[in-house]
Amino acid sequence: MVFAAKVSEIPEFGKKLVEVGGEKVLLVKTKGKVYACEHECPHQGAPLQGALVKEVGKLSCQRHGYRFDLETGICPEHPECPLTIYPVEIRGDEVFVDLG
Repeated sequence: MVFAAKVSEIPEFGKKLVEVGGEKVLLVKTKGKVYACEHECPHQGAPLQGALVKEVGKLSCQRHGYRFDLETGICPEHPECPLTIYPVEIRGDEVFVDLG
């Protein structure tokens, strides 16, 4: 696990792009839970920094509307394009990510 950011730096129903171990990772927070995922849409590489967070635990790519489950990475409408999800551990106000 590598330190990524402080929980307080990630807006509620918002995102924060960070670099973890030399790799860009997108942190997303909904209802106080923090998720970590790849920073580009697996469909066509659109930056997910501009993605929409309208539902708890979901991230929607603005380019084509692919909606990913932040627990599993699965897009129900397009299961052939899963989003890479990284394990997250919260220690106090600090977010740690495991890139595997």
